[in-house]
Amino acid sequence: MTPTAPARFALNQATTKYWPLPDLVAGCVDAGVTGVGLWREETAAYGLDKTAALVRDAGLAVTSLCRGGFFNTPDWYDENRRAIDEAATLGAPVLVLVSGGLPAGSRDVDAARAHVGEAIGALVPYARQAGVRLAIEPLHPMFCADRCVVASLGQALDLAAPHPAETVGVVVDTYHLWWDDQVWDQLARAGREERIACFQVADWVTPLPAGVLLGRGLPGDGCVDLRRFRAAVDAAGYRGPVEVEVFHADVWARPGRDVLNAALAGYLAHVA
Repeated sequence: MTPTAPARFALNQATTKYWPLPDLVAGCVDAGVTGVGLWREETAAYGLDKTAALVRDAGLAVTSLCRGGFFNTPDWYDENRRAIDEAATLGAPVLVLVSGGLPAGSRDVDAARAHVGEAIGALVPYARQAGVRLAIEPLHPMFCADRCVVASLGQALDLAAPHPAETVGVVVDTYHLWWDDQVWDQLARAGREERIACFQVADWVTPLPAGVLLGRGLPGDGCVDLRRFRAAVDAAGYRGPVEVEVFHADVWARPGRDVLNAALAGYLAHVA
């Protein structure tokens, strides 16, 4: 039996990676899910305009688009402008930014973070014009070298601070932030500064697989106090969607509808 979807629940496409987009959309409609987070690669494979029409005609909202960023690559500026354009076409209010790791051959993490700030500043006018909010996502420190030099919510807020809150915000992702004893104070700060643009939940499961990126669990499968995060985000004034975003090979191997049902059940039991 499919649990009834709460109003704020959103399914991030990454959670059901191999579920064809039309089936994902139909499954969400059947379950009463009103929002989906999309990924650029899958959107491009199906067709940007086709995806926008499919989701719109089904009455679903696109809660976020993943991802922009990777500012350590040579074509970061043009690639992020394309990502902003895609978000605007899809009606996604938020473009998630994963900063990228150290440039090849570099050990200077401070310079890498400074470049992220400069790059975001260069994109702000274009994003503002497109009506897309840039959302800086801090990743767990174990990804600092190769994927994201922004490793804490405090760092993400510092990078966002020079820019209008309606144009640059932050992503709160439980998988990446649960370990940080400063996160509760930083969530309160994010609320005061009105910076929370996206809230994503996933559990931390051990032992981590060989590809640690795929160590996320469905809500309730790991050790994270997800409800405490949800309460803290609510207390910070965030009232938007709550995306379940899970990367795990065992989850991806299951039928998409079964994963959606499990995500909903876990959300109701451990997040709502």
